[in-house]
Amino acid sequence: MAAALPAERPQPVRILGVRVDALTYASLLDAVGRFIAEGGPHHICTTNPEFVMEAQRNPAFRAVLERADLCMADGVGLLWAARRQGRPLPERVTGSDGVPLIAERAAAAGWRLYLLGAGPGIAAAAGEILCARYPGLQIAGVYEGTPADAEAPDIIARIVAARPDILFVAYGAPRQDLWIAQHRAALRVPVMMGVGGAFDHITGARRRAPRWVQRLNLEWLFRLVTQPWRWRRQLDIPRFVWAVIRQPGQT
Repeated sequence: MAAALPAERPQPVRILGVRVDALTYASLLDAVGRFIAEGGPHHICTTNPEFVMEAQRNPAFRAVLERADLCMADGVGLLWAARRQGRPLPERVTGSDGVPLIAERAAAAGWRLYLLGAGPGIAAAAGEILCARYPGLQIAGVYEGTPADAEAPDIIARIVAARPDILFVAYGAPRQDLWIAQHRAALRVPVMMGVGGAFDHITGARRRAPRWVQRLNLEWLFRLVTQPWRWRRQLDIPRFVWAVIRQPGQT
């Protein structure tokens, strides 16, 4: 079962049956600190409309989201869907913005990070940039690897030996969260979080939408224009909208 949220926090919202926690960036950082103090393992998911639609097709992924300790609202579509239920979420909390904020807090608190995944050299470059940006930040290790079962024993051994407080996994959804859920007991890391393309954004290997585009809630359109190979995945966005509109009892 997922870890219970403190009583002072708003109750989660369910969107098409998928739990989304009512978080702010400040409460996310507080939760990370609490999880580290408690010891591991804890799993944080960066839930967005594509996650919700994948959960409709993939029972294993749906179960992972249900068991996660936190499911962030990483997508404006989730905020829209929550408002339709009369249960507005406080703000969008993204992995791309969350990773640097966690790194900044980690530098002050002495938390050790491990960066796993992304393309060749990307995790290492992201670690160097974060260390330069936040003096005192400790990178316990970086490794590219893949989510293939054959690689898991070696990757787990590397991470266990490094003893990080936080593990960021950039294998893309849903593989990163399925991988974390499968190996969380063996990894024994207090905080594990799938971060998608966050390392690419930090290094500039992949451009993120400008802030004005994000403010207009058009980041999905920017990704479609700049990454046209994503068009099949982007079809989940109109499917999500239609499914939310058709959901009984919504206004």
